[in-house]
Amino acid sequence: MSVSKLCEELTKAGQDITVLATTANGKEELNVPAGEEQLVDDVKVYYFKRWTKDHIHFSPSLLWFLHKEIKSTKRQTPKPELVIHIHAWWNLVSIFSCLVAKLHGVKVVLSPRGMLTNYSLNNRNSKFKDGIHFFLGKQLLKYCHIHATSEKEQRDVKQTSEVNGITVIPNFVRFPKYSAGKNLSNTEPSSESEPNSYKLIFLSRIEEKKGLELLFEALAKIAIPYQLSIAGTGDTAYIQSLQSLATKLNVQDQVNWLGHVENQYKFDLIAKHDLLVLTSYNENFANVVIESLAMGTPVLLSDEVGLADYVIENNLGWVTPPTSVEIIKAIELSYTEKFKRDVIRSNAPSVIEKDFDDQELSLSYINMYNTLD
Repeated sequence: MSVSKLCEELTKAGQDITVLATTANGKEELNVPAGEEQLVDDVKVYYFKRWTKDHIHFSPSLLWFLHKEIKSTKRQTPKPELVIHIHAWWNLVSIFSCLVAKLHGVKVVLSPRGMLTNYSLNNRNSKFKDGIHFFLGKQLLKYCHIHATSEKEQRDVKQTSEVNGITVIPNFVRFPKYSAGKNLSNTEPSSESEPNSYKLIFLSRIEEKKGLELLFEALAKIAIPYQLSIAGTGDTAYIQSLQSLATKLNVQDQVNWLGHVENQYKFDLIAKHDLLVLTSYNENFANVVIESLAMGTPVLLSDEVGLADYVIENNLGWVTPPTSVEIIKAIELSYTEKFKRDVIRSNAPSVIEKDFDDQELSLSYINMYNTLD
């Protein structure tokens, strides 16, 4: 969502943007013409078939098209400034696109999206990552200017990689304008919370790095009435393991599994809760934090979430180490500090609207592109 909005806003700002993507849609393929220009929300997009239906996403046709486009652009007079902005790492589209750009001497911006952290390097497909990193990735990263979405991501990149400079600019985030105290619709999925309970919500993809086990262990020991709504989808086996854990910890009656929530319901659902919780082991940014604050709902985050620094700086919630003992303390503190929650409810929407203004963010990205070494 952040990448698509970035492209849309840059196009609105008069930048000439072309997007190259594969037809990947999970294990399926998007039903779109391959190699032909499509106009998607006023952005030029080309889709290309991939050879493999896994995380590798090998697409020779995309790489060949990129090669030809760079050569064609270089022949133009006057020669336009060309920047290749790659989003994500550890797949063959990203890595070989970077190689093509380097061979042509074209500047590269890389948004690693949390993929250049110790957590990422040591989890999932680590042997594949180690091999790619050793033989190709290290040298290519030295050529890239890194776009980090948070100060935390900048620190993570510096710990793991040698790169050609780093710029920190937050993600674009889609959210509706919100007036504190407005009447919310009743059309969104019910959270089934008890009237007097502390209404907590987790809204994200359900996966191991989100720290839901830690949250469940904390909730099993807190001394306040609560209901937790879990909105999101993930691997079925993993969700079933979480449900079994909730039963084992005797918190199953306080946990409401909502499944996927459509965007048309998401923001009203967030606004009807007292606190958004995200106790992840690692997050480079976490758009849902901004979505929640835009609706006036305070947040409780682990200090491994990229936006934890922003939340602390603006006093928009509570930040805790990712341990069940500390999460217990943070939840109970947030419950007792009702005045702080009321202040956040009133003030956060205007803070987010100012700090995540589309035009200001566009100027930041354009300035980064124009000042690359």
